[in-house]
Amino acid sequence: MADLATIALTAAGLFFFVAGTVGLIRFPDTFTRLHALTKADNLGLGFIALGIALQAETWAQVARLGLIWALALLAAGAMAQLVARTALEREDAE
Repeated sequence: MADLATIALTAAGLFFFVAGTVGLIRFPDTFTRLHALTKADNLGLGFIALGIALQAETWAQVARLGLIWALALLAAGAMAQLVARTALEREDAE
């Protein structure tokens, strides 16, 4: 049963990664691209981490996966903020 849940959660994560990539390619401006990519990739990583956590042997491995996801959330938010601020400054300069 855990194997089936792992496959389902990993597939859901892959779906969100693909959706974020499509948003990155198709959306017209920097801000909507950032929104699509950041939200979808964070959710995709969460699903994949949850799917892998079901296969973990110890709670320490589950904690590491949670820490990886939390750090990725923080990094993605910070980087999106920096890219958006730079894009806004360039837009104002034109």
